[in-house]
Amino acid sequence: MADSPSVARFIQPRSTRGGIAQAVLDVVGQVPAPRAGRRPASPEAVPGIVRRATLEASGIAGTLALAPGPLGWLTIAPELYAVWRLQVRMVADIAAFHGRRPTREEMLFCLFQHTAAGAFRELVIQVGERYVVRRTPLSAMYAIANKIALRVAQRGLTRVGTRWLPLAGAVAVAGFVLLDTRRVAATARMLFSSPVRYEDAAEVELLEPVVSRPRKRRRKAPVD
Repeated sequence: MADSPSVARFIQPRSTRGGIAQAVLDVVGQVPAPRAGRRPASPEAVPGIVRRATLEASGIAGTLALAPGPLGWLTIAPELYAVWRLQVRMVADIAAFHGRRPTREEMLFCLFQHTAAGAFRELVIQVGERYVVRRTPLSAMYAIANKIALRVAQRGLTRVGTRWLPLAGAVAVAGFVLLDTRRVAATARMLFSSPVRYEDAAEVELLEPVVSRPRKRRRKAPVD
């Protein structure tokens, strides 16, 4: 299976956080091409794409969360990776409707902006009704992925607890993934329906220029 090497790196016990960061970069680095004939004919078709993706993602997550106890722990990494892959496909389909193909930076932003918003302060910037997306070198992408990995690892502790209550835990995980996928869709729709400017990381743009105010002249005291 093509995705198995990435999943294997993700679940390496010797470097959990590093494995998550690598998996994040693997996912966003495999932006799929728009599927022929799948571009929606009208804006009303986009909610259908989102609905199918959310139901499929929550179904997969809930099914994998049914495994109890220590066996269930082994399903956490494949669950996350499978959900991310579905979300990537959904984002690509939403972008295709707007005539766009997501960059690596845009895909990372759509999938994880609501998870680790602080990691994207210098990557994607909203200025009025448009966005500025900075093309980022791989070293900087690793730094961002590590911040995301920290948040994902913290949330993963909650998932470990759900494995001790398989049925109730599966329902909880499915509900969380459903809401998470809807947030990803909302971010994608907002980004790709807006004008976007792309710039290199080395470029500096003054987003809010400081306007110098004229100094008030002091009135001279009257001379007697």
